[in-house]
Formats: sequence, C-alpha cells, structure tokens
Amino acid sequence: MQSAPNGIAEAFILGDEFIGHDSVSLILGDNIFYGRLDFFYHAIKNNHGATIFGYKVNDPERYGIVEFDKEGNVLSIEEKPEKPKTNYAVPGLYVYNNEVVKISKNLKPSPRGELEITDVNKEYLKQGTLRVEKIGRGVAWLDTGTPQSLLQASNFFGVIEDRQGLKVACLEEIAYRQNFIDKIKLQIAINEMPKSLYRTYLEKFIKETD
Repeated sequence: MQSAPNGIAEAFILGDEFIGHDSVSLILGDNIFYGRLDFFYHAIKNNHGATIFGYKVNDPERYGIVEFDKEGNVLSIEEKPEKPKTNYAVPGLYVYNNEVVKISKNLKPSPRGELEITDVNKEYLKQGTLRVEKIGRGVAWLDTGTPQSLLQASNFFGVIEDRQGLKVACLEEIAYRQNFIDKIKLQIAINEMPKSLYRTYLEKFIKETD
C-alpha cells in the first residue's frame, strides 16, 4: 500500500520484495486496453531494458508523446508539446527489466514532490535501452481518469457486451479458459456471489461448458 501520493515510480520500491530478481510491468489503474494484446506479449518477450508503447492519436498535444526511429529506439519523450514531433502518445503501460528497482530508489522527487515515472523512462533513455512498441489497429486504449472519460468507457463496453452477449474481462471466465482454475473452483466462486447479472452470466457460461 502507498501511504502517501509519492509518485508512480514508488511502486517499484514498495514492490521490491515481490519483484525480486524478475522483470516487471506496470499499468496505471485508470488505463484500459481492449483488443488483441499481442503487442504487449511481444514487448515482454523482447524487452532488454525498458519498453513503452506508442498509440497513434489525432490530438498529440494533449498527451506525452514519444519520438522513435525505424528500429523502435526512443529518441525523445515530450509531455504535451505545443509542436509534437509525432502522433504517438504514451499510454500508462510499461515493461522494465529488474534495473527499474535500483533506478527508482535513486530518483529525486520532482518539484511536485513525487517520484515520476517519466524520470524512470528518461534514465533508460539516457542509457540507450528505452524502446517503443507501436500499438496497431484493432486495439482500443481508454484513459478513464476523468468522469467524462469513465462514462465514455462504460458506454463503449456496454455496447460491446450487449451486441456480443459476452462479458468483457470476466476474470472467472478468463481463469477457467486459461486453465488457472478447474470447473469445481469456478462453481465455488459462482456459489459465493450474490444474485446479479454477473452471476447469471457465469451460471450460463458454466452450463455451456458441459
């Protein structure tokens, strides 16, 4: 638990023991990605330092923008630039090697008193080990950090679920399909749920798996 708003990069300090000697990825709690996540798995597999992501937008002056070469090496990162060098915004999703823990511990707080994730990325950029993975067509990135954007995301997923008859990010269904749990554990989880549309959906799902 973060006892005070000391910045996103503090996550790696608080999670030091959990991370151990592993690489780690970080996603901001108000970011949602919908679609095929091949870009993310490719980044994890090929990361040797740090990997950030580039999502093409129409209004780059509203975002942190990444400039990169043909090989995906990051050349610069700018926060809400007046004259953006590219149209690729940086979403709140990151992949790091284990060096991120040491980097975070050596950071100095920014003028607003926080350990900034941007400063972590700049350190990897200085080392020449910061790469970008482009997020292509077929993936929707939603930042739900404001009431308006949260409403838009709710409407977006409401339409998808109504049309498909499938729940988006139903954790129990995903766990079962990925063989993390068996049918017995799935049924136990369902039995512990109060009556709701969510429970009804899972009850229908487990019957269809017979």
